[in-house]
Amino acid sequence: KDAEYVSVVKLNLSDVVPLAACPHSPDNVKTVSELADIKVDQVCLGSCTNSSYADLTIAAALLDGKTVAENVQLSVAPGSKQVFEMLAASGGLQKLIAAGARILECACGPCIGMGQSPNTDGVSLRTFNRNFEGRSGTKSGQAYLVSVETAVASALSGRITAATNVPTITIPEKALINDNMLIPPLPPEKAATIEIFRGPNIKPFPVTTALPTEITAPVILKTGDNITTDHIMPAGAKILPLRSNIPAISRHCFTAVDESFPKRALAAGKGFIIGGENYGQGSSREHAALAPLYLGVKAVITKSFARIHQQNLINAGIIPLVFENADDYEKIAQGDTLRLPDIRSRLADGFPIVLENTTKGIKIPVKLNSSARSVKILLAGGLLNIAK
Repeated sequence: KDAEYVSVVKLNLSDVVPLAACPHSPDNVKTVSELADIKVDQVCLGSCTNSSYADLTIAAALLDGKTVAENVQLSVAPGSKQVFEMLAASGGLQKLIAAGARILECACGPCIGMGQSPNTDGVSLRTFNRNFEGRSGTKSGQAYLVSVETAVASALSGRITAATNVPTITIPEKALINDNMLIPPLPPEKAATIEIFRGPNIKPFPVTTALPTEITAPVILKTGDNITTDHIMPAGAKILPLRSNIPAISRHCFTAVDESFPKRALAAGKGFIIGGENYGQGSSREHAALAPLYLGVKAVITKSFARIHQQNLINAGIIPLVFENADDYEKIAQGDTLRLPDIRSRLADGFPIVLENTTKGIKIPVKLNSSARSVKILLAGGLLNIAK
């Protein structure tokens, strides 16, 4: 009762209408009624978003006794093995299959361009959380993000359609817990003796060291606003099989922005990246931090960060700094040499951080917008070093 809020938002639920995020950004939002009658080629349910037992049970109820429209491809990726098993036990799975749905494994799948890519210029309605250009595996694919209800209604009609008469479903009081496929960790003394067998496409994790006293390095890339994790680490069937091979997948890092970046970064040995507003928006893709780590990126300095990517950079031991004054972004060019003097002690003691552009002979105030725990992780050189 005595809490003080920065802001209060009041919603009149009777004013809330079905929305869709249009190509090619989650914030390109329109009402479903504005998009009505756009022909739909594909509908994808599930993945990590909107793939719970409740979500898929609603989908099954809406599809019960019906068949998806001609020329519409419907796929379903349950959110977990347990959701899959509960859906099968309840009869919901049978309803999805009978309606014409393709049942996929519990994985990222279509969301990240691993199968079920839409046809050329095809319209794909997805209950996922990202729809950046080319992410679906089809460069010209038109991916819309919608609710489960809108997705199913559209699959049945063949055009973007808002759902009506959504049935009420019953959720079990307790979820099924079936961990029969999980092997518990070995005791530490036994774990230490285990040999890890790695195939040729599995490489060790990049080794990081504690944060040095200071950092001096060139700017190896300067980007604009709204750089996504798809820009940093592209998705798709060509690249994703390299997720266990950081050196190989790093050769694709930032190629969507600058094809020469990986080679230039390796040649420099270490470097800074300068970004604009909302740097790192998109999926919580760890490889968008691991690839820059492998390529020698020591710090990323931006006008602002997307929250999840900022934390991933910290976990990798890369310092995410923000300009105190956004206009100072203009004072740095790609190729300039930057210096962070006393960076270790300044972070540890909470002192103001000064970035020196030694090429132009100017000093720029920057800051770390994060917690004391994040500072501890950075000082250690990354989260794995803390775990060790």
